[in-house]
Amino acid sequence: MKKVPMRKCIVTGEILEKNQLIRVVRNKEGEVFIDPTRKMNGRGAYLKKDLEVIKKCQKNKILNRRLEVEIPDSIYEGLVKMI
Repeated sequence: MKKVPMRKCIVTGEILEKNQLIRVVRNKEGEVFIDPTRKMNGRGAYLKKDLEVIKKCQKNKILNRRLEVEIPDSIYEGLVKMI
């Protein structure tokens, strides 16, 4: 039986399967990307595919603290489109 990779949502603290989460990555240059492949190099953070979670993350600047960089609004807009 194949083991299902589990990751923790940085907003809710829930441990979920990777396919229920969206990965956001900061590379060495400090650029931030949404990572649909979940394989890009860099510091990653996982968010539950939930509109409320994305809004709470943006309002409380959780992603900014986790990735230690200012997150542009375009990233949040991209996350909302993915849901």
